[in-house]
Amino acid sequence: MMTTETLNVKGMSCAHCVQAVEGSVGKLEGVSSVTVHLDQGKVDVEYNKEVTSHEDIVEEIDDQGYDVEE
Repeated sequence: MMTTETLNVKGMSCAHCVQAVEGSVGKLEGVSSVTVHLDQGKVDVEYNKEVTSHEDIVEEIDDQGYDVEE
């Protein structure tokens, strides 16, 4: 079952930030797409809820040094 979420992420400010978030979250099993909107501080993630959880995605973004606002 695929779902799409938009997360508010603090601390992203450059192309490296985009690559870090898209690369790390995109490697999670069950994630089909990740799009960072740097100017808005948002990340769109499409993923399979049966394989990966919201918490897994938030943890991965946090591990990259950015804060997800819940």
